[in-house]
Amino acid sequence: MKNNPFKPDDMWKGASPKIFSNAKDLRERATKAEEIMWFELRNNKLEGYKFRRQHPLHIYIADFYCHKLKLVIEIDGGYHQTCEQKELDIERTNVIEFQGLKVIRFTNEEVVSNVSSVITKIKKRIKSEY
Repeated sequence: MKNNPFKPDDMWKGASPKIFSNAKDLRERATKAEEIMWFELRNNKLEGYKFRRQHPLHIYIADFYCHKLKLVIEIDGGYHQTCEQKELDIERTNVIEFQGLKVIRFTNEEVVSNVSSVITKIKKRIKSEY
């Protein structure tokens, strides 16, 4: 990519040791929605694709990431509904997508109340884009 300061072929996009440490901490403190989603994604359950949880990407940590698809799945809690956080999420998505990745977002409520619908949406996105 033209003028891309990130490492385009690196699955971690140059993440620092601090980001890796933070990601490990987040894996140890998963939310209920993240646990439910991880159960659906782990062990290549989704169409045979390998997903990683709390995966470092440059200065961010993706909730879930599939390197083969270049797909980030974000699970957003209630605080993501504030105006300030929505703006930060747009910026974060733009930075991640600039690195050649795709982002799909769901709320905690979507995952907890109807994970099968969430998985169906992810499968549709995969089939339509890949």
